[in-house]
Amino acid sequence: MKKPLIGMFAALLFAGATALAGAPAAVASSPAGAQTALAPTALTQTGPLAQTDAQSQAPSQDQQALAAVNFAGTVALSNCSGSLVRLPSSAATDPALILSNGHCLESGFPGPGEVVVNQSSSRTFSLLNGAGSKVATLRATKVVYGTMTDTDVSIYQLNTTYAAIQSSYGIAPLTVSASHPVQGTSIKVVSGYWKKIYSCSVDGFVYRLKEGSWTWKDSVRYTSSCNTIGGTSGSPVVDAGTGQVVAVNNTGNEDGQRCTDNNPCEVDQNGVVTVRQGINYAQETYGIPACFAAGNRLDLTRSGCTLPRP
Repeated sequence: MKKPLIGMFAALLFAGATALAGAPAAVASSPAGAQTALAPTALTQTGPLAQTDAQSQAPSQDQQALAAVNFAGTVALSNCSGSLVRLPSSAATDPALILSNGHCLESGFPGPGEVVVNQSSSRTFSLLNGAGSKVATLRATKVVYGTMTDTDVSIYQLNTTYAAIQSSYGIAPLTVSASHPVQGTSIKVVSGYWKKIYSCSVDGFVYRLKEGSWTWKDSVRYTSSCNTIGGTSGSPVVDAGTGQVVAVNNTGNEDGQRCTDNNPCEVDQNGVVTVRQGINYAQETYGIPACFAAGNRLDLTRSGCTLPRP
């Protein structure tokens, strides 16, 4: 996993060091600024949140041309990154959701086969605007879902709605795509913790990604320019053409070891193991929308929902 960081001590360790695959290049006055010039209004919705699935999943050519990825809607956790997200069917009045990694949960790493559902939480998140500045502190009421089995994901429910957040801070959520990502797609990995954006492409998909005790299915492999580091765990992986979230950043092979902690290995359908030192990975998110009913209510029994159950 991209190791979660422990408060300011970890931040100081990372600021000028090469730990965890190298220090981020400093830009302007931020600890690790964006790699490209970014439009400040990108990733905001242009209409009501409760748009149709077809509208959400099939942006027009004009929308695709305007899609510019910045920090708006991303969040910083105490130890990881994350994002304020909506599902294709979410309404403006629904309780807002935060997406991150299962291994970023405040309760620690879920064990193999462990699934956390509707667990009380008062965790806070720093909400960022397009320039990467903090505009608000958001608070959770519960962990709606969390696991490191088959995927590495956590979803928090907040004590406020999308409409309230947008009204108060001018920040709209990112939409989680219900479509499988496509090989070759240009993507951005947006870290709210480091205020850094990594740009690369979807290099391919991994049948099974094994790391220590955990195994993840159908993972996204990045091309080499997304050299993510500790603290980027939970960052949204955004399709640069549509502005939608297609995966959540979670790990990379740091030392060239085989299938150990912080050194995941790829396993194909025939059991052949491949180790790619320096290459990083994400977990797909297209299966999440099928597991939520109206009102952003988790329902793991819904047709098409394949997330692991407790």
